[in-house]
Amino acid sequence: MTVNWISIGLLTDIPLRGARCVKTPDGKIAVFRTAENQVFAIDDHCPHKGGPLSQGIVHGAAVTCPLHNWVISLETGKALGADEGSVRTIPVRIEGEQLFIALEALASRAA
Repeated sequence: MTVNWISIGLLTDIPLRGARCVKTPDGKIAVFRTAENQVFAIDDHCPHKGGPLSQGIVHGAAVTCPLHNWVISLETGKALGADEGSVRTIPVRIEGEQLFIALEALASRAA
């Protein structure tokens, strides 16, 4: 299967330890940049009560939901600690400063 990558902006559009949202037909995707310049994309809703993860605090390779402090792994999308639940992760590619997300990942998970 060929992966179609869609450009979503530049790495510098996202501050270190910050996030930006991308609207897709399947909902909002939160794209995070860690202090180590790693980039991750996950659904922008906490599995607990749907809080906006893009507004959470990024620490290491995780984000803390701003509503109820659930910690979500940016690598796996799974809740950490005693909490249970997960969000989908979206493949990200970086070419130079340009960021891309995989459209197939969105379509296959919506089916």
